[in-house]
Amino acid sequence: MHKNMLRGISIGVALALVAAGLAGCGSKGASAEVLQSKKPRVTLPDVDETDLAELIAGNSGFAFDLYQAIRKEDANLFYSPYSISLALAMTHAGARGETERQMAETLHFTLSQDRLHPTFNALDLELATRGEGAEGQDEGRFRLSIANSIWGQTDYSFLGEFLDVLAENYGAGLRVLDFQKAADDSRIVINDWVSDETEGKIEDLLPPNSITPLTRLVLTNAIYFNAAWLYPFEKELTHDGTFHLLDGSQVTVPMMEQTERFGYAEGEGYQAVELPYVGRELSMVILLPAAGRFEEFASALDAEQAASILKGIGGQEVDLTMPRFTYESSFSLKDTLADLGMPDAFTGAADFSGMTGTRELFIDDVIHKAFVSVDEAGTEAAAATAVMMALSAAPGMPQEVTLDHPFIFMIRDIETGAILFLGHVMNPAA
Repeated sequence: MHKNMLRGISIGVALALVAAGLAGCGSKGASAEVLQSKKPRVTLPDVDETDLAELIAGNSGFAFDLYQAIRKEDANLFYSPYSISLALAMTHAGARGETERQMAETLHFTLSQDRLHPTFNALDLELATRGEGAEGQDEGRFRLSIANSIWGQTDYSFLGEFLDVLAENYGAGLRVLDFQKAADDSRIVINDWVSDETEGKIEDLLPPNSITPLTRLVLTNAIYFNAAWLYPFEKELTHDGTFHLLDGSQVTVPMMEQTERFGYAEGEGYQAVELPYVGRELSMVILLPAAGRFEEFASALDAEQAASILKGIGGQEVDLTMPRFTYESSFSLKDTLADLGMPDAFTGAADFSGMTGTRELFIDDVIHKAFVSVDEAGTEAAAATAVMMALSAAPGMPQEVTLDHPFIFMIRDIETGAILFLGHVMNPAA
């Protein structure tokens, strides 16, 4: 396993923002002095393979729970469940009591704290090895980048044990800002960090007034992905085609075409096709419900069904037609996560005493923003999550797959099965 800065694959930034309040002081403005824990990043974590498999299975369970909770029939959707899980895992490190239990159940964290964080570290380091020597979508190199950082209020105390967990397992050092006296300048510093880590694809993650004088801590995770298709589409074959919307109307969009040996599966009411990226370490898996059956298929989709479909994928000649598309998604996850089973984290009942030794902090909001671009060359994407905390007061004839109506897609790491991104396309022209 390699060092944790993955530079590559077009997809995702997750930002976990934890803002908590208390009377504080300091006057460093927007300077970002780094108070690094003395604990170095553990680059060879002692993690059992069964723990790694359990973590990935749990993350997939949460990914599809979240999909069911936030999907809308008439809107495109794209997000990074891995980014959200990673950001909330850092927050979970400071949770205790009923708050810790609710978060673990909602996020499918079945490992104890002392095993969970090293296992996230192991997965992160494993992903860091992907794409060596491979190409990116933009004719540059393959890039899969994962980065974490902690932003704290100057002169505000956090428990050493909490900072050590984040330093050892997430490579995150504490960067000091003055949220109290320079809230907007601090917001810009963090937004600039996110933009840099996502090659400019996630701009202004934190909107104006999202950081206030009550903010005490911001946990950030950024993921960026840029990769070329193993089998690129020829631009000369791209043509205007019809995409059928759920309401019966149609839009005209650029449709890409090629015939190649892809991973393929089909079942009652769906087709699945897997498009590998250069290096065959990551892939995009597309799930195409039969025309008129999107809602039936999507409403029943969970981690178990997805795993069953993936298991059945085999090599097959495929005549593939799919739209070129680019879009963004943005939404708040506060109510969703509360409804999924972790309400205490968003109220005065929250217990994040593992961060500070007190129960003064609660999550005020969780904001996610994502971007995806798919064209003839490959895929680029970025996603960001903000967790805001405030003070409590098989061979044969070619199979034809035409993505001319709504479909679901995911980007996954082939070896581990980790789902990095998940979404659906309702209208590629939107």
